[in-house]
Amino acid sequence: MGLRKDSNGRPEIAQVSPVAAIAGGEFQIRGKGFTKPAWPRVTIGDVAAPLTIGSDSLVIAKVPEGAASGELIITSGDRASQTWACDIGIPIADSLHPVANPAVDSLGNIYSTFSGSRGQKVPVAVYKIDLNYNVKPFINDMMNPSGMGFDWDGMLYITSRFDGVVYQATPNGNISVYVEGMGVATGLAFDDERNMYVGDRSGTIFKISPERQIFVFATIEPSIAAYHLAFGPDQYLYVSGPTTSSFDSVYRISHTGEVEVFYRGLGRPQGMAFDVEDRLYIAASLGGRRGVVRIDPNRNAELFLSGPGIVGLAFTPSRALAVTTTNAVYRVDVGIKGRPLF
Repeated sequence: MGLRKDSNGRPEIAQVSPVAAIAGGEFQIRGKGFTKPAWPRVTIGDVAAPLTIGSDSLVIAKVPEGAASGELIITSGDRASQTWACDIGIPIADSLHPVANPAVDSLGNIYSTFSGSRGQKVPVAVYKIDLNYNVKPFINDMMNPSGMGFDWDGMLYITSRFDGVVYQATPNGNISVYVEGMGVATGLAFDDERNMYVGDRSGTIFKISPERQIFVFATIEPSIAAYHLAFGPDQYLYVSGPTTSSFDSVYRISHTGEVEVFYRGLGRPQGMAFDVEDRLYIAASLGGRRGVVRIDPNRNAELFLSGPGIVGLAFTPSRALAVTTTNAVYRVDVGIKGRPLF
């Protein structure tokens, strides 16, 4: 959007990036007339947003707690800019401990973990957040739940980085051991032939057939935290995992197990998801800005959503984005359809 001439001399917003944020995230606002006649004030909805940088043509505003409406306005003295629409995430659950993507069932219920520190036994391992945002215990007896994913039949699978087990959970929350011996089991994904893939963060990607036969599918650089897995539209397996580097990669692995770098240059890349336009969304930092990065099929990257502590994300049937941080779950109504997992 270009600048528009305004005879009233009010502040003019030309661009706001990224397009979405959660509390603690930042919007970069570009335009003109921000400091005339007075120091600018930014509101998001009816909540004042603290400024970290302010000049006549650039303002960086931090999204405050309690901001719900995405109507952003800059005021200088008694002159207000036009309204700029942004997508603001709404917290729907807190006091959790996710370490990866949430899982979303076919109805739109969201599942998130309380993973805990290694070896910590917590009262509730997995919570279910229903369509009315009621948070209910779903699974109790599990240590360090990490990655999650649904299969075609509505069964939920959860990896445990504590015992290397992949558990299978029924829609009622009854669990059983599906496979064992997955090392420090973290990420989980299915291909279109019903094979399961599990990441052992020490460097191995396992492939488990529908008959529960276990194969070593690929080996990559170990992660200091976890592997995160997602299948792309090309039926390659995409893998991220933070290392000690601040310039990490997203890998993709062919059906024959050949590993290549898909994108290099992210900070601490974690959970991932694709939309129907084949764009990859990943929890990471880009150019020092933390949040959700969107990478198009031509491998062009941009910050899509700003926010601290984001570890995972998943699209819902209502075209919202469920975003997990280290202690909460947010719903962001982005109006984007996620790529079907099956």
